[in-house]
Order: sequence, then C-alpha cells, then structure tokens
Amino acid sequence: MPLEGHYQQVNTPLRKLGKREVAVLLVIGAVTLVAILALLFVPNTTDNPLLHGANKPGSGCIEVAVAGRVGSEPVTGCGAKAVEICQRASEFTGPRAETIGAACLNAGVKF
Repeated sequence: MPLEGHYQQVNTPLRKLGKREVAVLLVIGAVTLVAILALLFVPNTTDNPLLHGANKPGSGCIEVAVAGRVGSEPVTGCGAKAVEICQRASEFTGPRAETIGAACLNAGVKF
C-alpha cells in the first residue's frame, strides 16, 4: 500500500534550474541547431576540377578507382598532378599500375 505523500516526494525535482543554467542550455541548443543547419544547407565546395566538368577527353584529367588497403581508392588529378601520377604508375607493374596507366592513356595525359 502506497504511503501518503510518497508519489509527490519521489517525483519532486531536487532543485529548480537557475536563470544562468537555463541560459547556458538555451545557448548550447542554439549553437547546436545553427551547426546542424549549416552542415545541411551550406554547399560543399571543393577545388577538385573533376567535379566541375573538367574531365572531358583531352582535358588532361584522370579519375580512376583502384584497389587500396581497405577497398576502392580514388586516384584523381589534372595537369601537372596527372602527369606526376602517370609517371609514377609507369614505374610499377601490376593491376593497380595498369589501371592508372589505362586511365592516363584514355585522358590523353602525356608522360
């Protein structure tokens, strides 16, 4: 049988939050909300020219996925970086180097 006043005693908070604590909670909530909205609505900007339509035949850009340590690894580059990637791949043998080499030939990169 429940004791008289037991429910009220068990469900009463120990103390009420002060004005300062409420203000801190509101500020934290607002900052969190702004951060979430910024992540959702701010456009993703990148300097990767392959994402801006530069990967056309003869543009000197390569983009290929090769086998990496834990899965597919993207190999991308344009201009001097593409030439460097192609030169380095030409020094090796195996499926990875062959895949990069084929991408270099398809993109028309001179190395």
